[in-house]
Amino acid sequence: MPTIDCDPAAARERLAGEGVRIDEGNTPHERWRAERDGAVAVAYDDKVVVQGSDPTRLTALLRDGGGRAHVYFDGASRGNPGPAAVGWCLVASDGVVAEGGERIGRATNNQAEYAALIRALEGADEYGFDAIDVRGDSQLIVKQIRGEWDANDPELRERRVRARELLERFDRWSIAHVPREINERADDLANEALDDAN
Repeated sequence: MPTIDCDPAAARERLAGEGVRIDEGNTPHERWRAERDGAVAVAYDDKVVVQGSDPTRLTALLRDGGGRAHVYFDGASRGNPGPAAVGWCLVASDGVVAEGGERIGRATNNQAEYAALIRALEGADEYGFDAIDVRGDSQLIVKQIRGEWDANDPELRERRVRARELLERFDRWSIAHVPREINERADDLANEALDDAN
């Protein structure tokens, strides 16, 4: 049950700006209550307490960005090139903040990996994180992003530029290669997106 030390009036304004309905509190101690995505935020004099089955999205809105997240990405291509999909997952201290998987048409495996990285970075930027630790099981993508390997393919070079532009939006970032089992959720999401299309 996350507790956020904040000004309840400013937090209320932030939530209202995101289209979250605000109701009056249920007791004299509660200043207001808001509900979204399976979570309820309850405001007191100097804090907001978030409860429910999935507090992460509401917590991210209340914090007005900031914070640190682990960003996992994976691309999949059947045929290389062939039908392709991406999977990505954002994990903060409260748990999974967001995840997704989707088909991207026909692509090589490396093109799909870059597409997954870009989608994951866009998600981390949308959630307003200021520090991210990016993890993927493609050594090629990780080493190209770090500048350790060249991107000779023009399309991959263009995607690397886009990924680096997105990374520059964060105050601090790192990227590392991890074994497939550490990246399992992103891998599952990419493969589920491919399977759903059949």
